[in-house]
Amino acid sequence: MTVIAIDPGRIKCGIAVVRKSNEAVEVLHKVVVATAELGPTVADLASCFRPDAVLLGGGTSSSNAARVVENLQSAPVVIVEEKFSTLAARRRYFEENPPRGLRRLIPLSLQVPPRPYDDYVAVMLAEKYLSEFTQFPKGN
Repeated sequence: MTVIAIDPGRIKCGIAVVRKSNEAVEVLHKVVVATAELGPTVADLASCFRPDAVLLGGGTSSSNAARVVENLQSAPVVIVEEKFSTLAARRRYFEENPPRGLRRLIPLSLQVPPRPYDDYVAVMLAEKYLSEFTQFPKGN
């Protein structure tokens, strides 16, 4: 099962394409884009990866993003609860990109990643959905 996950925001959105086969979860693509570029970016990714579902975080600006994504009609749109996803994404970011130099002495809880990590939030949303659902979604 392949999904496109979106962490919508007012200014920028995180997007991830994630595939689950058997028990392995693989991140195929992830990117942070301006909200104005959400429609064209998702359309391009949908044509390349042919997702089974488009996942949308239910937090900030989700209603605007839902309108954009539903107009594309690329796959069923599923709203995913975003609770604690930003904290989990920040943790994952630092696992994959540990601080170097003197920054490694500062507790991670006091640090902010040096770049937007909305794409990591999208990955967390996809992983949450794929861990909870093994069947394909049934329409809207």
